[in-house]
Amino acid sequence: MDWIERVAEIRRWTRGGERAPHKPLLLLYALGRFQRNGNRPIAFSAAEAELKKLLKEYGPPRDTSPGYPFHHLTTDGLWLVDTRHGAGSPGPGLGRLRDSEAAGRLHPDLARALSEEPGLLGRIARHLLDANFAPSLHADLCLLTGLDLETPATGTELTKRRDPGFRDRVLMAYEYCCAFCSYDGWLDGAVVGLDAAHVRWWAFDGPDDVANGLCLCAIHHKLFDKGVLGLTEEHAIAVSARFVGRSGASRDMVLALAGRPARRPQPGLDAVDREHLGWHGRQVFRTPARG
Repeated sequence: MDWIERVAEIRRWTRGGERAPHKPLLLLYALGRFQRNGNRPIAFSAAEAELKKLLKEYGPPRDTSPGYPFHHLTTDGLWLVDTRHGAGSPGPGLGRLRDSEAAGRLHPDLARALSEEPGLLGRIARHLLDANFAPSLHADLCLLTGLDLETPATGTELTKRRDPGFRDRVLMAYEYCCAFCSYDGWLDGAVVGLDAAHVRWWAFDGPDDVANGLCLCAIHHKLFDKGVLGLTEEHAIAVSARFVGRSGASRDMVLALAGRPARRPQPGLDAVDREHLGWHGRQVFRTPARG
C-alpha cells in the first residue's frame, strides 16, 4: 500500500481555490504525537485547544471548529475515533465529542507502516506541508505540531517539482530589492535576506512566474504568508487590523507600510496578476485592513 498516495487523496472541501487544510493540520499533529508517544489515543479534550490554535494560525481567514477534522478525517481510512460508548465518531459537534470522551488515533495499518518503514513519517509530513502550506511556514508548523523532520527524506514524492529559476527571475525583476521596504542586502557578492514569494501559493496552483511573484525580505515574506500583510489590486500594501505591534520596530517595519505603494517590477516585466492578488486577499490576508 502506498501511504503517500493515500494521504494525497484525502477528501477536502474545495471551491474556487479556497484553502481547506483542516485534515492535513490534524494529520500533522497526529504524526507529531506518534513520534513522541506512539499510537496512543489522543483525547479530543486534550487536543482541542492545540488544534484550535493550529486552525486559527494556519487555516484560512475564517473560523473553523477543531471538531470538523477530528470527525471527518475518519472518512479517509487514516484516522479512527472511539468514544466511551464504543467505536465510531459521534460527529463533529464539540459538545458531543467532549461528552462522549472521544479519542482519535492513526489507523492501525498506517501506524504499523510508520513503525516498520524508516523515513515514511517524514515523507508523509513533507508531502502534507508541500501540498498545503507556503514554504516559509513549514518550520513553524513542525515546531507547533512537535514534528522532527531533521532526517533527510527518501523515496518518491507525489508533489510537482518547483521551478528552480523562479527565485532568480523574481529577484531580478524587482532589482534585488524588497517590494515592501526596499531592503537590498548583499554579502560577499551574493544576495542575502531576500526571497521570491509566491502570491498565490504554489501548493494551490500558483505558477512559478514573475506575475505571481514578489521580491520580499525574509521578515516581510513571513508576514505576507501569515496574512499580516497583503497587496491590493492597486498595488498598495495592506496591513491587517488584527496585527498588534507596540514597539518602534513594529511601527516602522509593519504598521507604517499601510497604504504605501509597493515597488513594481522593472518596466517591461509583469506586475502581479490581479487574479493572484484576489486569491491572496481571500485565502491568506487577515481582514479587515487598517485604514
